[in-house]
Amino acid sequence: MRATTIHAPFDLRVEDVPEPVVRLPTDAVVRVLRACVCGSDLWAYRGDSARTPGQRIGHEFLGLVEETGSKVGSLRRGDLVVAPFVWSDGVCAYCREGLTTSCPHGGFWGSVGYDGGQGEAVRVPFADATLVRLPKEAVSDDRLLAALLTLSDVLGTGHHAALGAGVRPGATVAVVGDGAVGLCAVIAAKRLGAERIIALGRHQARTDLARRFGATDVVAERGEAAVAAVRELTRGQGAHAVVEAVGTEQSMRTAVRITRDGGAIGFVGVPHGSATGLDLSDMFDRNIALRGGVAPVRSYIPELLPDVLDGTVDPSPVFDLTVGLEDVPAGYRAMDERTALKVLVTTG
Repeated sequence: MRATTIHAPFDLRVEDVPEPVVRLPTDAVVRVLRACVCGSDLWAYRGDSARTPGQRIGHEFLGLVEETGSKVGSLRRGDLVVAPFVWSDGVCAYCREGLTTSCPHGGFWGSVGYDGGQGEAVRVPFADATLVRLPKEAVSDDRLLAALLTLSDVLGTGHHAALGAGVRPGATVAVVGDGAVGLCAVIAAKRLGAERIIALGRHQARTDLARRFGATDVVAERGEAAVAAVRELTRGQGAHAVVEAVGTEQSMRTAVRITRDGGAIGFVGVPHGSATGLDLSDMFDRNIALRGGVAPVRSYIPELLPDVLDGTVDPSPVFDLTVGLEDVPAGYRAMDERTALKVLVTTG
């Protein structure tokens, strides 16, 4: 089969690799219909996070079950399923508590020795616990497939950030970052009842989309100017809930500065760089809480799926470029050059 591999910074290839097979009785093989490129994939692409030459890549996909192991009980050949970006066993203490990303038997797609989502098929460990079955009729609806694909990562991650920030009905929310996760955090904040949503971003196409998703205000400035703008919009107090969806020192500093006393920051931007940007004394003095991390999206899919299916939320517009599998390297270039927000990959 064909799959995307990474060999060095900026060296992605679509190559012939062995077809995945069921190795353990709890495995399934999924034939991928849709995958995508994540902003966090770019850190490997740029060389900011290490990869073994020839390693698979991609962690967001949905597709059709092609084969199941003897102990897989909830899935059948032909089922349409979505995979969260981490597989998990569903029975450990962390999984029972909903923190599936800490499962001791779990892992990330594209890890050494495992398939990545940007390929024609994937072997899925712990298929019963990991995969979520979707309505088969969605196969013929391209828009709905794109919306459902966001359940694998960005929609659930935006939701995780909003929960970490304590978004509640009537709250003022600020979202730092205009990437796909930040935009999905806008969706999540609106869904959770926020009264005012301030989107911080410099790219008009993206902030226009933020407004479409529910943002009431846009701040295009950065640094101190951004802090001043948010403070002005909130009568000098800041936002009750702040989402940090970038992962840089500057973005975290901004998040802290625009949080209202007694508020909270939900951080989901993958950290890059050694500095945190946190002033713990300031956070202590102002009673600011910090929550977040790797989103356990498998635990959120059952809650979010009905709203995606009935159109209450439609995150599909985060995909603004579609490529076939053979053109995945071009999709990475487009995202790296910021000519694309998020790339959808069709595999068949």
